[in-house]
Amino acid sequence: MSDRSGIFAGDDPFAIAQAWLDAAGEGELNDPNAIALATVDASGMPNARMVLLKEIEGQGAPSGGAFVFYTNYDSAKAVEVEQAGKAAFVMHWKSLRRQVRVRGIVEREDGPQADEYYASRSLKSRLGAWASQQSRPLSSRSALMAEVAKVTATKGTNPPRPSFWGGFRIIPNEIEFWADGKFRLHDRFVWRRADRKENWKITRLNP
Repeated sequence: MSDRSGIFAGDDPFAIAQAWLDAAGEGELNDPNAIALATVDASGMPNARMVLLKEIEGQGAPSGGAFVFYTNYDSAKAVEVEQAGKAAFVMHWKSLRRQVRVRGIVEREDGPQADEYYASRSLKSRLGAWASQQSRPLSSRSALMAEVAKVTATKGTNPPRPSFWGGFRIIPNEIEFWADGKFRLHDRFVWRRADRKENWKITRLNP
């Protein structure tokens, strides 16, 4: 498209998303990689929460391009993601006055890539992943800290990744890039494809 230039230019939407994320990292006050993840439960009731995006895989990756986050597989978000097999998220940066919206199918990442990321986390975060029964009722803060102490005593200083903890890869069939414009005349471009093997179709949208 002749007017898709500047921050919107390029043939790989994952590269554009990564460039925007990198730019946000220079000015966003906290967690530039925070995303609002949307799911639905078994009854169709929607749900949303903030999680941290940990990797953007480019079009040349085996996934064909994806966005990766990690969580407890027994958490509400994970259960809802796996029941539907689909998810959406929005990543918004006030510092840049830009946002990225994504919708797609979801698959687990629970192999060596998940092991590597888990090993890169701080020891306390790794032990916390073992101790927390995420999304389940908790009697008190002290009960949680007691469980952390118990896990610390039993798992030591190099705990393995729990089998119930790992990643999810969102493989998009739709990515929208939005940038603020004067008088609310924003710039919006949406990239769409039916599946990861197809070429993207790019459309400019009204603000």
